[in-house]
Amino acid sequence: MAKKTAKAAKKSSPKVVPLGDRIVVRQSRQDEVRASGLVIPDTAQEKPQLGDVIAVGPGRLDDNSKRIAIDVKKGDKVLYAKYSGQEVPSGIYGDSEDYMVLKESDILAKLA
Repeated sequence: MAKKTAKAAKKSSPKVVPLGDRIVVRQSRQDEVRASGLVIPDTAQEKPQLGDVIAVGPGRLDDNSKRIAIDVKKGDKVLYAKYSGQEVPSGIYGDSEDYMVLKESDILAKLA
């Protein structure tokens, strides 16, 4: 019976597997209250540009069909371009976090 429960848990929380040179990033949330005490509503907040790498694709293929490795790995903190990527539908990982799928070229920097 434990096997059925484990299978059911896997089906209830699907994972996004990036292809090619795509990367899945969990967006960092911005503070809703500024130091002055001013509360910023959701509609006025800018899209975050920082995130944690959750999954990395195998890399793109060059003209000779050789795989080119991606420079970031799971767990890295990255800065990405403001209007880039594709948002992942909410709840796909079973939580309330926001996720993006980005191309490697959309990643501007890896934070140390």
